[in-house]
Amino acid sequence: MFAVHSVWEWLAFAGIITFMLVLDLGVFHKKSHKVSIKESLAWTAVWICLAMMFNAWVYHKMGHQKGLEFLTGYIIEKSLSVDNIFVISLIFSYFRVPAQYQHRVLFWGVLGALFFRIIFIFAGVALIQKFNWMIYVFGGFLVFTGLKMLREEEKHIEIEANPMIKFVKRFWKISPNFDGEHFRTTHNGIKMFTPLFLVLVMIETTDIIFAVDSIPAILAITPDPYIVFTSNVFAILGLRSLYFALNGIMEMFEYINYALAGILAFVGVKMIISSWYHVPTIVSIGVIFTLLIGSIVASIYFPKKNKKLPKAPV
Repeated sequence: MFAVHSVWEWLAFAGIITFMLVLDLGVFHKKSHKVSIKESLAWTAVWICLAMMFNAWVYHKMGHQKGLEFLTGYIIEKSLSVDNIFVISLIFSYFRVPAQYQHRVLFWGVLGALFFRIIFIFAGVALIQKFNWMIYVFGGFLVFTGLKMLREEEKHIEIEANPMIKFVKRFWKISPNFDGEHFRTTHNGIKMFTPLFLVLVMIETTDIIFAVDSIPAILAITPDPYIVFTSNVFAILGLRSLYFALNGIMEMFEYINYALAGILAFVGVKMIISSWYHVPTIVSIGVIFTLLIGSIVASIYFPKKNKKLPKAPV
């Protein structure tokens, strides 16, 4: 069973996140502009510091174990978001989204992601609470996903085959060109959605797919919805700035997929054997850090041939 958290704890967290989002879009990114490496690194540092400050509060308020669980969940989600960043880069490249509009798309994409994560987290917790055997299903799925990831040579996405893109194009008209940062426009006197809206749809649907992996992975660490949700949110909110910081050097980390596959397989096995043996949280953190650092070192000292991101025609 997980701890029952007060309404004030939920409201305090919601207040912090709301304030930061308003500050982000309403003050620092009120006008669309190309996000520089320096700016993205600064915001990445801000979100990481906020997450660690919140982690310290969890540690002080809820105890050592909850503090470790939050930290582990945050690291797992942050690690798995590397794959998300790569796919976002492919989507922006495919649609040739101007750099100055990318932050706006990611901002609204993150808000949508938060909504769906809430649903997935509470549904996952409810399933495990009601049906204990679901923990084996989640664990097996993570192991399968990790092994599948090992066999993938490179990331690819089928834009036109995406069912949500087909749905949007079937029921709504799409303008042939961008209209600044707007998701809707008027073309030849007809109200239409812009290609930027299609980009937002793609980012939302791909995040749902990634959530199918990441939510069970964090549930393997703790079934406490407050810890799962807060660690997830802090990692997601830092995703936008992390994207702009890492996008230019993503291809340097050629072995990162092996680390991510190892993380998924490890937490899957941890989930499956949880009825017989509880893997200490500190051990989980050590395994995750070892895999990530090992993949980075291998990428630096044993590089493969670099491949450029594919640019498909619109």
